[in-house]
Amino acid sequence: MPVPVLEADNLYKSFGSHAATKGVSLQLLPGARHALIGPNGAGKTTLVHLLSGVLRPQSGKIHLLGRDVTTDKPHRRVKRGLVRTFQINNLFVKFTVLENVYLAVSEARGFSLNMWRRAGRQREVIECCHAVLESLHIGHLAHRQVSAVAYGQQRLVELAIALALSPKILLLDEPAAGIPSSELHVLLDAIHGLPDDIAILMIEHDMQMVKRFAASVSLLVDGELLMTGTLDEVMNSQKVRSVYLGSIGQDRLNLDLSCV
Repeated sequence: MPVPVLEADNLYKSFGSHAATKGVSLQLLPGARHALIGPNGAGKTTLVHLLSGVLRPQSGKIHLLGRDVTTDKPHRRVKRGLVRTFQINNLFVKFTVLENVYLAVSEARGFSLNMWRRAGRQREVIECCHAVLESLHIGHLAHRQVSAVAYGQQRLVELAIALALSPKILLLDEPAAGIPSSELHVLLDAIHGLPDDIAILMIEHDMQMVKRFAASVSLLVDGELLMTGTLDEVMNSQKVRSVYLGSIGQDRLNLDLSCV
């Protein structure tokens, strides 16, 4: 049995009287392609914040590659191989695409601490950045200012930054958000082209995206993990129907099911 690369055990997080996650347990195996789905307000982004270290749980444990990282800061988890993207990109829009990726790589490799070495002489970092951009078919944008790049391509730049950090586990928080449906195939092709050994957890509302990406899914409702299985198993479960109906309504459920 493969050992999980990421394991959440009984995570509980509340904000005042509102419990955002209620004892959530989740495992990611090496090479997983797993989607986290659920209605708005279910606690999906809170869970990713907990996994990535942005938030700390009030109870429960998080293990990364067998090590307890429950109290580790986000940058420590990045160095251990856990990298995430966000719903809204955090790019430096006045910098070029290459400069954005370069900053992430040089920070991860410790070169940013060397104030006396000219950036242009760090050939290893530059070559790494170009290689990642080419792998996502956006190498031609390297010297373009981010503000002049289409939003869908900006999402690929953010993915390039994540890949440049050499992740073992990649958390994608609604990667398709804001991308026109006509451009989604570019993002999907990029995700499908990622190395097989990277475990990926994706939060996504677009069920077509989930269908094309995920080998397995977990449904989160009102802070609780309701069910994990294939997309068909989850969406056709009577338990899911009875609980999920109360959260999103019959019309929305039928719409979701019509997409799968």
